[in-house]
Amino acid sequence: MPTEVLIAVDPSLRGTGYAVMAYNKAHEKVIAYGVVNNAPSMSQCECLVRIYETLDDLIQKYEPSAMAVESVIYVQSYRTAIVLGSARGAALLAGARRGLTVHEYAPRKVKQAVVGRGGAQKQQVGFMVRALMGLTETPPADAADAIAIGLTHIQGTRHILRGIPSRKTKG
Repeated sequence: MPTEVLIAVDPSLRGTGYAVMAYNKAHEKVIAYGVVNNAPSMSQCECLVRIYETLDDLIQKYEPSAMAVESVIYVQSYRTAIVLGSARGAALLAGARRGLTVHEYAPRKVKQAVVGRGGAQKQQVGFMVRALMGLTETPPADAADAIAIGLTHIQGTRHILRGIPSRKTKG
């Protein structure tokens, strides 16, 4: 049975979570996960370069065909929005430069898909990711979020692989 490889990303300037996952119609597994931790002493530009280079290295190593990324979230501070947007941009550039198709998922949709409710806490996401993927330990929160983003993508893709039409939802 053919296997697809996906890289999933939860972008953040100081802690970008990532997960590389393989899946087919029936099974999924986590190949690698982690967090790009950038020290507070690093400039914003240094952080963005490190995010890009780390993701680019992962894409080269594992050769995914697609990237799943958390979509833009609503924040009250324009400064926070700019910083998060920059981190997303570094991730998107890494995927686009390597020719990956990029899929975006809203945070509430990710939590709904993995935990069962859109307002779930980070701890709940980590617990469910560990349980669903059969991991021996709970991943760091940002990596768990990336795995959850990957699972959301895989769930949607499975409907297509199995020939099940997707439901259109409002909002």
